[in-house]
Order: sequence, then C-alpha cells, then structure tokens
Amino acid sequence: MAPAPPPAASFSPSEVQRRLAAGACWVRRGARLYDLSSFVRHHPGGEQLLRARAGQDISADLDGPPHRHSANARRWLEQYYVGELRGEQQGSMENEAVALEETQKTDPAMEPWFKVVDWDKDLVDWQKPLLWQVGHLGEKYDEWVHQPVTRPIRLFHSDLIEGLSKTVWYSVPIIWVPLVLYLSWSYYRTFAQGNVRLFTSFTTEYALAVPKSMFPGLFMLGIFLWSLIEYLIHRFLFHMKPPSDSYYLIMLHFVMHGQHHKAPFDGSRLVFPPVPASLVIGVFYLCLQLILPEAVGGTVFAGGLLGYVLYDMTHYYLHFGSPHRGSYLYNLKAHHVKHHFAHQKSGFGISTKLWDYCFHTLIPEKPHLKTQ
Repeated sequence: MAPAPPPAASFSPSEVQRRLAAGACWVRRGARLYDLSSFVRHHPGGEQLLRARAGQDISADLDGPPHRHSANARRWLEQYYVGELRGEQQGSMENEAVALEETQKTDPAMEPWFKVVDWDKDLVDWQKPLLWQVGHLGEKYDEWVHQPVTRPIRLFHSDLIEGLSKTVWYSVPIIWVPLVLYLSWSYYRTFAQGNVRLFTSFTTEYALAVPKSMFPGLFMLGIFLWSLIEYLIHRFLFHMKPPSDSYYLIMLHFVMHGQHHKAPFDGSRLVFPPVPASLVIGVFYLCLQLILPEAVGGTVFAGGLLGYVLYDMTHYYLHFGSPHRGSYLYNLKAHHVKHHFAHQKSGFGISTKLWDYCFHTLIPEKPHLKTQ
C-alpha cells in the first residue's frame, strides 16, 4: 500500500503578504498557493506581467471562459505549488483579515491582497460579467475604461452570448474572403452583359451605361470608402463619450469599443465576431442596393468588404505582430499604440493614417531637442 502523501504546508494571508513584500512572486488559485519567483528570475520577458499578478487569485484566468491553453497552464502551474492558504482552508479568513489589519497599522505598504473585490481600485468585481457593472460607474467610467489591464474580461452571464462576442482572428478571412470572391465574380459577369445603367430610377433617356471596364474602379472605390467609414466609426461612434448619467449608453459604448481599450491584449476580441459583424455588413449591403444599381452597389460593397477584412487583419497584427523597424506597418503600430495608451482622442485611423491627416487628428510627434 502506497504511503500517504505528506500534509501540505499552510500559510496565513499575513505570512504570504510578508513574502510578497520581500520580493517573492506568489499567486493563488483558490486556496492553493504557487511560488513563481524562480520562473520570473529565469524568464525576464514575463517578469512585468507576472509581477503585476503577484499576490492575486488567478482562478478566473485558468478556470474562467475557456481557451485552448487552460488545461496546459494548470498542469504547468502545479510544479510551483507550495501549500495552502490557511485562512481559506480553515474557514477563518475573517480572523486572518483582522490580524493583517493590525499589521497594516504599522506597515501601510502591506495590503490585503486576498480580497475578492477592491472597489476603491478596480471599481468593478472582476469575477462577474462586466457589462452589467460598467453602467454604474457614471462619471468615473471614462477614466476607468482608458486604464488598460492585462487580464481577460467577461462581458455576459450567458456562455452562449459570451461565446458569440469572441472569435479567433482567422475567422474573418475564412468567412468573408469567399463572399468577396463570389460577389466580385457574380457582378463582373453582370457588367459583361452590358445591361448595367446609372440613374435609371430617375430617367431612362439620360441613363448612363456602365461598361465592364469600370468594375476595377468601382471595386477600388469600395476599398477607399471603407477606409473613410473605418475612420468615422472609430472616431464618432467608438470614441463617443457617453453621458455619465446614462446607464445604457455607457453599456453600449463598453460593448462596442470600451472593452477593447480596457483589455487591449485580449486576442479573442481584437476582430469583429462573425454574428454581430454580419448584421452590420448586411445593413451596409442593403443601403448600397437602395442607392445604386444592383451590380454597381454590389461591386462597391465587395470592395468595401475586402477593405474591412484588411482592416481587421491589420488591427490584429498591430497588437500582436512584430513589424520591421521603419516599415509602413511599424509606423502604423507605433501610431496605434500611442492611440491606446496616450492619445485616445486622436489617431483614429487603423489601416491608414490618411484621414487623420485630412481631419487634423494625427497624433503629434514628440519634438526632438536640437543639438548645439
């Protein structure tokens, strides 16, 4: 019969806090404690992120909304297990909190890291969906939403709706590029028949025939128009400042774009999910069909749809790509990083800075000191 495993070591919250104050990097998952100090020392690239999570409960990261690395991350974490948190293990967290509060009176730098909600700092409960909480932030919302975090966030209570609000980056080209190709082929064939005319809804006498040679120009016009729409949506819709007394407008802003500024490195929300995107794309298609002849509007739409795909792919790359210094994408990445972390009221172009030049919203360059 195999011998029983030795009992796990136990630590009080005050004991853990003293180790954190001494420079250790401990995290917890529920009542289980893990010492990541050696990992931090040997992996300097992850030091900043791990230090930011030192002392925190990472259960939400590992056990929350699933992602493909959750199981591997939990197995990897177990090698750093050191013991149990005594306060949670024995159900005496209240007594430990009182003891730690007494310690804090003599050492103000020590904080009760084990608290589930730090309302003064976070303003929200990170263990619960955020969408229903942000509306209550009121006048604090605008400042809060522009203070980025590195943790994943959850928006909805429903797993189904939450899943529909997230997607992988490659879903965009997989879904929309075939539609671009089909529409382009279909409408080019319509142009080739020679029956496409402009202004037929107003007059038949002066209607203009549109030859198939116009197809490339109309397609490129769609791409160009998308770049303008991209700018206008980003500037006036995504970066509207909702009234502080409007619970629902704050929620609307957060679900549209605020959540991206709050968690800019959440890779599952860097491109538009297919379901909500299809609704918006459908509206654009219907509008063009009402304004222009079917083949003309459809061709412009196909070009605009390709522009949207390029925009979403560019946006994802600007967050996670590593372009060569001095390249066009390197300059775009620098431009977008400044927009996120320093100049939220300018730099609205993603795939191009053209409209920032035109509308004078370009992010100002830092002045260089002249050498004597």
